[in-house]
Amino acid sequence: MQSAARVERSTTLVRPSVMLFDWHGTLVDTLDVMYQTIEEMLKRLDEFDLVDLIASEDACRTEADKKLVRYIRIFRRLPPRVLAERRVSRTDIFDAIFHDRLAIVRAHAAYDDIYRRFYGAARPFEAGVQSHLRALAALGIRLGVATNRSREFLDAELAHVENGQWLQLFATTAAGDEVTRRKPDPDVLLRALSDVGVAPGPHVWYVGDSVADVLAAHAAGIVSVFYNGAHWPGDWLEQVFPDPAIRPDAIVEDFDALLDRLAVSVSHEEPEFVRRIDEVRPRRRLRTPAPENVEAEWNPARVRLAAPELVLFDWHATLVDTLDAMYRAVDDTLPELAALGLMQRMVAAEQSRSIDDRKLVEHVQAFHELPAKIKAERRVSRTDIFEVLFGADEAAKKIAHEAFGKHYRTHFGAAEPFEPHVRDVLVALRRLGMKVGVITNRDREFFLQELAKVEGTGWAEHFETTVCGDDTQRRKPHPDSILLAASNLGVTPGPKVWYVGDSTTDTIAAKAAGVTAVFFNGAKWDASWLHTIFPGNERYPHKPDVVVDDFSEFFALVLATRGRA
Repeated sequence: MQSAARVERSTTLVRPSVMLFDWHGTLVDTLDVMYQTIEEMLKRLDEFDLVDLIASEDACRTEADKKLVRYIRIFRRLPPRVLAERRVSRTDIFDAIFHDRLAIVRAHAAYDDIYRRFYGAARPFEAGVQSHLRALAALGIRLGVATNRSREFLDAELAHVENGQWLQLFATTAAGDEVTRRKPDPDVLLRALSDVGVAPGPHVWYVGDSVADVLAAHAAGIVSVFYNGAHWPGDWLEQVFPDPAIRPDAIVEDFDALLDRLAVSVSHEEPEFVRRIDEVRPRRRLRTPAPENVEAEWNPARVRLAAPELVLFDWHATLVDTLDAMYRAVDDTLPELAALGLMQRMVAAEQSRSIDDRKLVEHVQAFHELPAKIKAERRVSRTDIFEVLFGADEAAKKIAHEAFGKHYRTHFGAAEPFEPHVRDVLVALRRLGMKVGVITNRDREFFLQELAKVEGTGWAEHFETTVCGDDTQRRKPHPDSILLAASNLGVTPGPKVWYVGDSTTDTIAAKAAGVTAVFFNGAKWDASWLHTIFPGNERYPHKPDVVVDDFSEFFALVLATRGRA
């Protein structure tokens, strides 16, 4: 934590007579239930009359808070990365998205209402917490808990964790519903000190894992010790504690480090006390770094993309669902391939990209229809089907697309949003100052009618340009349509142009156009299949810059890029 030390306030610590602890995220781990409760609560913001109380973006303290507010306003859930990392406390989340005091009180009440259905399980946040608490007590330090958790939950969890053995260790426990204001206000800390008859001062340390804990300690006039059990890196700590006045007085990674910091604070003046620490200290745990989680190169958590100025979307299976009509038209087209002279023009088995591609070609050659599995899963686009069947034979693909168009005319019409919040994301992108367009291999005849029918009123107002398959000489995977769309808007193709699509064809077109390729994995292909269809070899070199599984992950990615240098 060498880099984290820069975040600490330049404060000389004194030996504490009282040490108070936050509960969740410091002493115990109740992450599963906490995040389950927050997710359920966010879904019900309307029910709890909290939507209108979400903070305005102008009132947000940091760019990260602003992104969180934008995301929750649309999706009513936490961003995927927050859920994956599980590092942010409930209090810090509420303080970020609700600035009005009444709203925060109401949010905590709503949380409690839902938490009541899930709570109970609590385990020590790290191995050996009880031993370290006993060591601190043996040093004559009075211990207490000060938490935003309500009393009914705190008591139940205290009785549960390690069979209630912790109860005798605390001289006081103060709960959030026993005071007027919860942290980051100091009330619950002052309540705990009042219970043990101790006045605030440098002889009281408060150990907690959140920004709210640090702010509450400062407001109470006691020492703030930030427990970095989530292992936030130093640069993150500098971002969340930008003002030296609100930084923690000390930062510790674990309870061994807490005893170390205690020893350092008194080393010069009380050598006997330091020796006493060594006598009561539990055996040190060997600190082994967590195994590195090696994500795929296109994982949103790994990539660093340029913030988009222009976002272009594929139409079918990205923005909208027209699967029924598409598969019916493909079913009608494949039996005609022989009459169209296309059977002999299919890719030779040894030229197929993968075993699955070869099986598809062989099945169509033998039965003149799609395999039952492909029709049942409904994951593969018409364009990708024709790419697998005919490879680089552009003339054959053109004939196939024309035949498909003839049959699609008898089936098309309905177009539903691929996900519930697609329109909200389109609106949000425009409000962020981005240009938005559609690139599709669909003929304009069909596209315009579908565009006008989505959600009853149509989506035409959300796009500044649309380029269809019959607007250019060559369809995707050639880059012509992407380049035309960029030209229409006076934008130079490059990393700040994103093309979002669900097929390998979309990715190839994006890479050929020199723009950022965002693969929309709405079909939920697993990792092994993604590596199969994007092998990155000499023959099939094109791979997406990033893969997103849904529009919530896509929008979180967009927000993450904003503000980067």
